[in-house]
Amino acid sequence: MPTSPSPVRVVFLGGLGRSGTTLLERLLGEVPGIAALGEVVHLWERGVLAGEACGCGEPFGACPFWLQVGDRAFGGWSRERAERMLALRWRVDRTRRIPALAALLAGEETGTGDGGRLLEEPTELEEYAAAYRRLYDAAGEAAGRSVVVDSSKHASLAFCLAAAGTDVHVVHVVRDPRAVAHSWHRRVSRPEDGAHMTRWPPARTSLHWLAQNLGLELLARRGVPVTRVRYEDLLADPARILGQLVGGFGLRPPPLGFLDGGTAELSPAHTVSGNPMRFTVGRVELARDDRWRTSAPSRHLRLVTALTWPLMIRYDYSWRFR
Repeated sequence: MPTSPSPVRVVFLGGLGRSGTTLLERLLGEVPGIAALGEVVHLWERGVLAGEACGCGEPFGACPFWLQVGDRAFGGWSRERAERMLALRWRVDRTRRIPALAALLAGEETGTGDGGRLLEEPTELEEYAAAYRRLYDAAGEAAGRSVVVDSSKHASLAFCLAAAGTDVHVVHVVRDPRAVAHSWHRRVSRPEDGAHMTRWPPARTSLHWLAQNLGLELLARRGVPVTRVRYEDLLADPARILGQLVGGFGLRPPPLGFLDGGTAELSPAHTVSGNPMRFTVGRVELARDDRWRTSAPSRHLRLVTALTWPLMIRYDYSWRFR
């Protein structure tokens, strides 16, 4: 399903939540030529329908940037379009549909999957991906940037975009699964409304970590440009990692004046959803959060290690956790 070239380069940050995608997106958003958009997959529900805050602090429906994006892309935001996109997401953008999407990328017949059902009509996939592409193009134009970053994370959305012909560069962000599991098990409040964010037990996090990372590995094997970044490497040498990524996006070596050793100076960003860090402005410490090594129960760490060890070793994480 080829499409005409897009004027804006799309960078998609993939991986399981709590792996450092929001931090990486905030740092990339400080690079000239790049606009950080947040988790666009949640824009329809949390932005258009619920009116939650943009990263700039304004409600989505009052943010001048997103109002301009909506006007350019769709002639304005509407409940009808948001509900249509949520319905399409339920039909085509699901982790269990990755095998069929991978077959589509490989030029094979999709066959059956998901309990014998065929992949939904290609026109639905095209409609779904086309809306994202219009949004990306409009955001790049509104921001005056040639690269936009979507930190939606879900491998299934990356597959939808690629299978529909979108030129997308995927950055696969990984973090030690035991750190990720500990983060998902902690109580964290959403700054938008004070409600607790979703918590998962270690076993569930392990399975999701495997599913998302294996999905992104499969995407790379289907010929989509995928660059893997470890959270730990990003924090050890942010200038090197950012320089390598930006070069891969086709931009010139960037000035990184916002970095100063182990700190970064962050400006407001128009991110629609994501980790509470998206609201952070000013100087932030770029330090690894290794509290899991001493705070997480040993039985949790052993369980996560046992469930994830093949990929954990592939990504160069040690068996040891104390």
